[in-house]
Amino acid sequence: MRLLADLVRGKRVEEAMNILRFNAKKENSVRLEKLLRSAIANWEQKNEGARIEDADLYVKTIFVDGGAMAKRVLPAPQGRAYRIRKRSNHVTLVVDSKAQSTNVESANANNE
Repeated sequence: MRLLADLVRGKRVEEAMNILRFNAKKENSVRLEKLLRSAIANWEQKNEGARIEDADLYVKTIFVDGGAMAKRVLPAPQGRAYRIRKRSNHVTLVVDSKAQSTNVESANANNE
């Protein structure tokens, strides 16, 4: 998951969607694409009057943290037991508009 996150970090949303769509060899690309679509929908919900095409959306931040771990035991030779850790993760994805952030920065510069 972290490899895919590194691929899309800082990219425009359309470019990130293409990267994830054509990276089908990795199982997590489908999950990350679904998360990106959800982030875009959330951005649309917050900014009702804005259009995605005009906003120039990009992946502002994305990071992967460790999640819950299922622990199992596998029988091994001579009475031993090997531990199996089935790992999961939490992904945080933030989408922002470049047009919006430049407007905020220019407004701050004018106030000073």
